[in-house]
Formats: sequence, structure tokens, C-alpha cells
Amino acid sequence: MQPYANRIDLRHLRYFVAIVRQGSFRAAAEELNISQPPLTRQIQQLEDIVGTSLLIRRSNGVQTTDAGEALFTEAQNILGLVERACINTQRIGTGQMGRLDVGVFGSAVLDIVPRIVLQFRNRFPDVEVVLHNMDRETQVKALTERRIQIGFNRFFQDHPNLVWESVVRERMLVAAPSDHPLTQKAELSLRDLAHEPLIFYPRTTGPGGFSNYLMRLFHNLNIEPQIVQNVDDVVAAVSFVSSGLGLTLGVESARNLRLPGVTYLPLAEGEASAFDLSVIYRAGEISQLQDAFLESVRAVTEERRDR
Repeated sequence: MQPYANRIDLRHLRYFVAIVRQGSFRAAAEELNISQPPLTRQIQQLEDIVGTSLLIRRSNGVQTTDAGEALFTEAQNILGLVERACINTQRIGTGQMGRLDVGVFGSAVLDIVPRIVLQFRNRFPDVEVVLHNMDRETQVKALTERRIQIGFNRFFQDHPNLVWESVVRERMLVAAPSDHPLTQKAELSLRDLAHEPLIFYPRTTGPGGFSNYLMRLFHNLNIEPQIVQNVDDVVAAVSFVSSGLGLTLGVESARNLRLPGVTYLPLAEGEASAFDLSVIYRAGEISQLQDAFLESVRAVTEERRDR
């Protein structure tokens, strides 16, 4: 015998619930805008399928049997679940509900990314945005493996099937212990840092990235930087600066790390080029959720440019 779910359709349950609610076949037929004979046949089919009587027909209407009362409760639940499933499916399809996994790294999480997430959450409060701390290589891998939908990083290089858009351009600065003699200067040059203990980030064994970018800047000036500590991100680097271990370089958004004993100083114009934070996503992706998030990225980007 086939399972019950293969023999009962939603029309059986909808008709049955209407009869119980209205208390009669006639009133239910009017509500459903059908004639009584097909309604009667549907209920007879339902009783044949479940193998028991569901309704007692009386002169003043109908009454449920114990089995019918039990089915009435379950049928309402089933119809409610179907309704919610369709509504939620529609909301997910239009980007109003669901989950968005976003890769972030370093100073990106200190300023513009939280602004973007807030703007997006204000528009779509039922979408869960999950942030994952990932360096550039890990983000690219996660994007290609479809474990995240969006990435934010700097120094992005062209990659097959991935698209990047500039979000914000920032100049570099130096974070120094507040009692360091260099904090008396209005701005610093890379040569000022030639013999200073430096904290570099992120740790990397491959090409690209902020650490290698800094090394190139110093080597172009024939300076071998005095690296006393390698750490994973800007938060750890500025924390070491706060402890007095050394100095570190970062971008303007690092100023939001207001740790005690840390002073931020700009690099002299021309000492180091400004560079972009980019949003990265898969090319050709069909996703209302991703499109809605990218709209928030672009809106916040425009607001920042207009300031």
C-alpha cells in the first residue's frame, strides 16, 4: 500500500478543515465556491484513505468523530506549515530572508563593514549576516568553494570567476607608543622608521598581502625593517603597540582602535600610496540576497564619498 502522503493531497485537507470550521457541507461549499457533490466526494475519498469515519452527519450540520477531531488539528498545522513554507521561500527568493556568509579581515571590520552590515540589516532584519575572519587567500578559496558569498579585502588580484569592486580608499598611518619621541612630529616618513622596532601583519608565506607590500616599500628605500613581532591582524599589532613593544603601520580606519598609550601619525604625502578595500564576489551569481547586500555596499560607499 502506498504511504498516506502519496494518496492525500492538500485539497482533501483544505476541504475537510473548511467543513469542520463552517459546521456544514453547504456553508463550506459556499466558502470554497464549489458545489456540494464534489465536496462530498473529496471527504469520502479522505475517509477511504485513512480508513475511518471523520464526520457525523446530523440534521443541523456535521460533528467530528474522535478521529476527525484529531485530523482537524493536524490538518490545520499542515496547512499552516505549507503557507509559512511558501511565504519564507518567496522571501528568501527576493532576498528578504536567509543567511549571508561574509569574509572580512583586518581593519575592514573597524569601520566600513559594520556600517554596511547595519545598513543592510535595517533593510532586511530577517537576514542573518555571519562574519568570518579570513585572510585574502582563505577568502578566495571560500568564495570558489561557495562557503561564503561575499569577501572584503585589500590587495585583491584578478581571479577567474571572481569580481571585485572598490569600496573605500585609505592612506597609511603609523601607530606608535604615545611616549615615543616620534609622536612629537606632525607626520612621519618611512625613513623615520628605519631603526625602529616594527610589528608586521599578517603572517604570510606567499606573495601579496600587507606584510609583503610594506617590505617592498622599505626595500625600495634600501631599508631593512627591524621586525620584532609578526602577528595575525591589525588588532593584535596595535595591542602590541599599546604595550610598548614597537610601532606598526596600518590604514586610516585603524584609528578606531582607541587603545591606551597609542598615538596615530600620518605618513608624509608620497611616502606610501593609498590603497583600496574591495568587495569580492562570484561572477554571474544569481542571488537576490547577494544583490541586495551589494546594493548596501554601494550605498554606504556613496555616502562616504559624499562626506
